[in-house]
Amino acid sequence: QVQLVESGGGLVQAGGSLRLSCAASGSIVSINAMGWYRQAPGKQRELVAYITSGGSTNYADSVKGRFTISRDNAKNTVYLQMNSLKPEDTAVYYCNADVYEQWAVRPYDYWGQGTQVTVSS
Repeated sequence: QVQLVESGGGLVQAGGSLRLSCAASGSIVSINAMGWYRQAPGKQRELVAYITSGGSTNYADSVKGRFTISRDNAKNTVYLQMNSLKPEDTAVYYCNADVYEQWAVRPYDYWGQGTQVTVSS
């Protein structure tokens, strides 16, 4: 079993910062890419950022220069540092990880439960 648990969401004023964490646990051999997605009310889920096992990153245009994704492979944890937050960043943020488990023949995608981020104007 593999579980992803997000934390760090909350309410913050515009211009403020939050740091999200997502810890993976279970029968993990290795984790390939990890990413953060978000879904705002009435909108589809969108990719915010992802990071490969080698540390390469990619960001949505809307968050470039404000958000930073990082990972600690020893802890199987991915982070999203969110600075200069805007009201339009308000959404449920979901962690995603491509995990290679013990005895598995291929990696599988896993999702966290989501954490609410609300940015007030």
